[in-house]
Order: sequence, then C-alpha cells, then structure tokens
Amino acid sequence: MNSFLSKAGLLAAAALVASILSAPQASADTLAKNLFGAAQLPAATAPKSFGFYSKGCFSGGMAIATDGPTWQAMRLSRNRRWGHPTMIRLIEKLSHDAVADGWPGLLLGDISQPRGGPMLTGHASHQIGLDADIWLTPMPDRRLSAAERENMSATSMIRKGGLTVDERLWTPAHMRLLKRAASYPEVERILVHPGIKKKLCETVSGDRSWLHKIRPFWGHDYHFHVRIGCQPGSTACKRQEATPKSDGCDKSLAWWFTEEPWRPATGPQKPKARDVMTMASLPKECRAVLEAPAPVSEAAVTIGGMGTAVAVAPAAPAKQTIEVIIGNNPIAASAFAPTPASRIPLPFPRPAN
Repeated sequence: MNSFLSKAGLLAAAALVASILSAPQASADTLAKNLFGAAQLPAATAPKSFGFYSKGCFSGGMAIATDGPTWQAMRLSRNRRWGHPTMIRLIEKLSHDAVADGWPGLLLGDISQPRGGPMLTGHASHQIGLDADIWLTPMPDRRLSAAERENMSATSMIRKGGLTVDERLWTPAHMRLLKRAASYPEVERILVHPGIKKKLCETVSGDRSWLHKIRPFWGHDYHFHVRIGCQPGSTACKRQEATPKSDGCDKSLAWWFTEEPWRPATGPQKPKARDVMTMASLPKECRAVLEAPAPVSEAAVTIGGMGTAVAVAPAAPAKQTIEVIIGNNPIAASAFAPTPASRIPLPFPRPAN
C-alpha cells in the first residue's frame, strides 16, 4: 500500500512538472500578444534573440532596476524593463557615461516584455530584447513617485505644429547624449524625429561620423530609440540592413520636410500587426520560450539598483517556477516598425510607437 502511494505521489509530481513545463498552451492560431503580454518573468535559459525586431521573442532576459544612481524607469506597470543582457548593461553604461558628459540622468521608457514578443499595446518592434526607448527629458534631482512615473509626460523637442526643434528646449547636452549613445559599437541605429536629425546636421562640428547611426523616423519627438545588433549566440536572430556610411544629411533627410511623409493614408485602415500576429507567425523557437521555466524571482535577474523600491499596482501572479541547473550554477528561478529598406522610405501611414 505504501509502495503504491509512493508511486502515485511520484506520478502526480511528474504530472505537475509536465504541466508547468507545457504552460502556457499556445496553439498556432492563438494571438501571440496575449501570451507574451501575460508573461511576468523571463525564460530562464541562455540569452538568445529569435526572429526580427518586429516579429520574434527572446530568452534569458534581464531587467534593469527601477532605480539606479543615474537612471529612473518610467511606466512601471507595463513590466517592460526587460531585455537581452547586453542591452540592459549598455543602458546602465550609457546612464553613467551620460552623467559624466553633463546629463542629469536617464528616464527609461519601454525596453521589452520579459520574453519579448508582440505587445498588448504600443510598439511594433521591441520584440527581441534589442530595442530601448530613452526619454529626452532630463532626470529630475529627486526620486519620482509611482504615480508620477505612470502619469508624467515626456517633453517634446519639436515646435508645436512644426517639424523643427523648439530652440527653447533643445540644448547642447541633448546632442552629447545622442552622440554618447551612438558611440557604442553595439548600437546600430538610433531613431529620432526628423527635426532632431536636422538640428544635428546643422550644428554638429568636428567628428560627424556618428551621425550615420542617427536615423529620422515618425514620432520620436520626446524620446530616442536605441537599437543594438543581433548578439553572439543568437543564430536565429535576423539582422537589419546596415545604415549608410554617409552622415544622412542629404536628400534622404530633405524628403521628411516635404508633404509626402505626412500625407494621410487613404482607403481602409489595416489592423496593426500585433492585433493579428499569431504564434504561427513567429519563429518556431518562440513556443519553447513561452514554455521555458521562469527564474525564482525578479530580483535574481535584475541589474543595477540602489536598494530602493517603488510601489506599483500588483501584477498578475507569476506562474510556478523551477530552478534550472546549467553546469554547476543554478539559474535563479530567473519601434517600432522596421526602418524602410530603401534609402528614401516610401510613404505609408505613420506607425504607432
């Protein structure tokens, strides 16, 4: 009898483990945004990006702390402080270097969801842990409250009703911040409003080699979007076309100051990609990313911080986690649409960020 109960207990335990490892159940026609948007913690496996910036996912994600000595994270309720470890460490480095350059500190916007994938709202990209938004608003000299982080608006650098920067707001420190971000070899491009690119073209002197990474795009008047390249080990990551080597202060920039890029779209509006993207649309590896065990806690996979905490609305309970052993080391139960390929993009409706 005891032997029978022991065997029954083992079978029940095995069934429980199997159910954990197979959750969430993701059929091919399930909307991917619902599954990835529900994940509270990353996949506790090796850091890898799968697919493209606007169609993919990633594993082995890490979070940047809500507060660091030289940064504060915004919109905490979104749970989008996650990224490939290379991206998270780069943001931390940029925050320190920017302060040394005279910037007060970074206000961090969205990076990625814990396991990437399409988001419930907002961005078309940010899906493989290699994109991050950074506000063009300097960090205040105090810690913002949870309510302020949810409701405070970033400041647009563009004149109301115009396409050029507001000279009352733009400073040389903004230029130095963008130059510093572009200086890292991991960074392949930085998306900004065309008016900001124009201002840089008109005012940057001396070394202008970094300007080729600064790319004009719709939106991006109140933040800039940093994109790094596919990282070593991510063999299933799809690279983006390289930026031209020229500074970009040419006819490709002039196009943005014509009527064509801003012409309203005609005909029926197409649904946003995230609203129709199913699991079948994503790389096959994304199913395994969803099914992978989670870390034991968020703290175990968070970089940086000051030992402070900011209260936020409680998130949905995380799924049961399993500790994974790799070698002798346990892993703690751890933009947007792509830039058009052509040198001068063809007109199309302004995408959501």
